[in-house]
Amino acid sequence: MASTDRSIKNSSEKRSPFPPVFWVANSVEVLERFAYYGIYMGFGIYMEYLGYTKGQLGIVQSIFLMFSYFIPVISGTFADRFGFKKVLIASYLAYLPSIILLILTQSFSGIALTMLSIGLAAGIFKPLISGTVRAVTDNTNKTLGFGIFYAMVNVGASFGPVIAGKLRAISWNYAFMAAAIAIGLMLLITIFFYREPERKLEGVTLKQKFRDLYTALSDIKFAVFLLILGIFFWLPFWAFFNLAALYVDRNLDTITLYQNVRSIFGAGFANFFSQVDSGGSRRLLGETISHTGYIIMIFQIFVSRVAEKFKAMPTFLTGLLISAIGFLFIALAKLSAPAWVFVGIALFAVGEMASSPRIQEYITWIAPKEKAGLYMGSNFLAVGIGGALSGVIYTSLYGYFRDMAHPEFIWYTLAAHFVLGMVVIYLFTRLVAQFTELEE
Repeated sequence: MASTDRSIKNSSEKRSPFPPVFWVANSVEVLERFAYYGIYMGFGIYMEYLGYTKGQLGIVQSIFLMFSYFIPVISGTFADRFGFKKVLIASYLAYLPSIILLILTQSFSGIALTMLSIGLAAGIFKPLISGTVRAVTDNTNKTLGFGIFYAMVNVGASFGPVIAGKLRAISWNYAFMAAAIAIGLMLLITIFFYREPERKLEGVTLKQKFRDLYTALSDIKFAVFLLILGIFFWLPFWAFFNLAALYVDRNLDTITLYQNVRSIFGAGFANFFSQVDSGGSRRLLGETISHTGYIIMIFQIFVSRVAEKFKAMPTFLTGLLISAIGFLFIALAKLSAPAWVFVGIALFAVGEMASSPRIQEYITWIAPKEKAGLYMGSNFLAVGIGGALSGVIYTSLYGYFRDMAHPEFIWYTLAAHFVLGMVVIYLFTRLVAQFTELEE
């Protein structure tokens, strides 16, 4: 009853207006996701263009994702000490020369070090905008505020691969230059318009941060749970983003895919996602459709409304099953009509919307109330483990299957991985670590 009273009271309060820094931060987020996904989604196609093996591509992908998701565990500490604005600028100063180096180097060691630097910059940046949103919102506007923030993430993540794909059809350097320009704009916007938000500083040193992580991970059952999530959820999750664009671009009939899109949405719309090949035919660009941002923007609210009616763990496991079914449709696109890939990507996106937010919610609510933030920060370790393993395992395996003339086998393997993950996570949480979701 008290909870109902609170919700009625909160809904009747006048919503606080967002300060200018809220909109500045969100504009920066759009540009950063534009640059990040503009590079990342087409990178497998780029390395194949340069003649590198899938094993080499996998190493670069693993390095990139590992730094992108391990660094946020500690980067918030630097923002607490030096301020959001200074650390944002530091991330841009790591980002910008690294992207420019992609234009200048094509050696494997040079590319690997460059992508490591971009991953480092992205990892520094990652918690800062969400931290800004949290600092400038209150109980009357935080739900709307984070909803806007999440939408901006997906706007950037959707348009980045589309624009970069169109540009790489002319020259890969143009695609990298577009990302560099986006980072340059972020730098100027931050310098001239970003105002440090007022907030309560945690005052946590880097030494204390590591001590806190040790405290969280000293809970052996929780540490094993994070490892299981990394291996059985985040690993196949990131494998999708590592491989989907390359698979669509190189293994599916992209002329037919273009015609499918054109028949439904018209030539103008379809042309935006395609290029004319050397034979004069229009082909859909793999990276323009092989992500979930555009689907999440449309369906996230609906999926969230449905998912909130059920407990977190059953919803999470259902999301894994839906994603696994999506992988089967992506495989079917190679054996039957290529248009099945749209169904597969859409199902994976629904699975992502059901599983990713709910597992983060679950971790928050199984933590002791005073350690919720600590446990949530530890979740980045699970994400990083999955990302670090995804390239070296699945991109290499995709190369093996492709050499066998059966690239679709990779999607069967990933589907089986998710199903096995459902079984392992269910049994672990039921028989080994019976976590209790707190009510308050």
